[in-house]
Amino acid sequence: MAFEEKEPETGRKVSPGQPGQGEEEGDEPSGEPAGPREAPVRQVDLHSHREGSGAIILCKYKSPGQLGSRVVCLAALWGGACLLSLSLFWSLILFSLSCFLLYMLSSGQELLPVDGKAVLVTGSDSGFGHGLAKHLDKLGFTVFAGVLDENGSGAEELRRSCSKRLSVLQMDVTNQQQIKDAYSKVVEKVQDKGLWAVINNAGILCFPMDGELIPMADYKACMAVNFFGAVEVTKTFLPLLRKSKGRLVNISSLGGVFPLQQMAAYGSSKAALTMFSSVMRLELSKWGVKVSVILPGGFRTSIGGTSESWDKKMQVVLDHLPPEVQEDYGRDYILEQKNFLRSFKFSCNPDITPVMRVVEHAVSAKSPSAFYEPGRDVYMSLLMASFVPTSVVDYFSKKNYTVVRSSVLGMPK
Repeated sequence: MAFEEKEPETGRKVSPGQPGQGEEEGDEPSGEPAGPREAPVRQVDLHSHREGSGAIILCKYKSPGQLGSRVVCLAALWGGACLLSLSLFWSLILFSLSCFLLYMLSSGQELLPVDGKAVLVTGSDSGFGHGLAKHLDKLGFTVFAGVLDENGSGAEELRRSCSKRLSVLQMDVTNQQQIKDAYSKVVEKVQDKGLWAVINNAGILCFPMDGELIPMADYKACMAVNFFGAVEVTKTFLPLLRKSKGRLVNISSLGGVFPLQQMAAYGSSKAALTMFSSVMRLELSKWGVKVSVILPGGFRTSIGGTSESWDKKMQVVLDHLPPEVQEDYGRDYILEQKNFLRSFKFSCNPDITPVMRVVEHAVSAKSPSAFYEPGRDVYMSLLMASFVPTSVVDYFSKKNYTVVRSSVLGMPK
């Protein structure tokens, strides 16, 4: 389902009632903090990621090494059907192609040694970033955990539970000086070894509602954190990645490639991040830097904010909404929005282990994928968006939204 990422209320000043950075992108609004279960060390689930051809939407995935068992099953069924109807010559050709596919599947799973490689994770206060900092530390990486509040509970938990290899860095991704200071501290520690990976995870959801109702301040805030913040962090740390021929991993969202109602601000910022990542993948290849995009589905994290923050945001919307727009939608529709958001937490996966595993693969694999899609129904959503007529996709998307909305609250009058 449709939200994605992560943060507790951190007192961020971009707009009233807005949650802070700490994404992402299993973005589901929820008042409950995410408690990641520990993923098995060095066991990567390849079923949840696939290699993309470079397009923003699925297009055709071309790296058999990342297609997983689904491709093997489809190839076996296809081969069996052809054996019944084709000549021996074409059957042998088909068998050879299947063997090549299996070889690519096995070779794509090779992982590089950790050897204390240094990685930077932004938005580590909570959610995906917090879980990733812990997970990568446990695997033996030297982790730099960028946080919005170095004195907050998330930062203290990292210091308390992780090894001495982990360093907490004050790093608001919208603050240029804090990014520069973090860069200086990383350079001082890694020295000639370089930085192996940058994981741009910091993100905010803002208050999901119809695009016409979302204040412009929220559109700007989402772009400032989710897109411009990631771009500035990337530009700042790229000299270190070139030196190590390392990895750039950007946590985007299903909402950045598939239209999700009430996610106009968030989805637009993630779409920008996805395109930026695809361009970087092409441009950085000459330096040996590999770029991956994570497109999580619905995971239960605290990026959605709290009931108190929702109340504040709804009041801001009502105070600035033109009378005719408020009349068209109905005041009750806006006031009941938080009940609708709360209902989504029950459809989101509380276990963020799938995200941990695909990021581990993106950082550690000899041949990482361009795109990873952890989460329920993410792959099918992208497949449908790629090959099914837009009118059909829109029909089912609107139908699903209408059913969910009416079952909880009722549609606008």
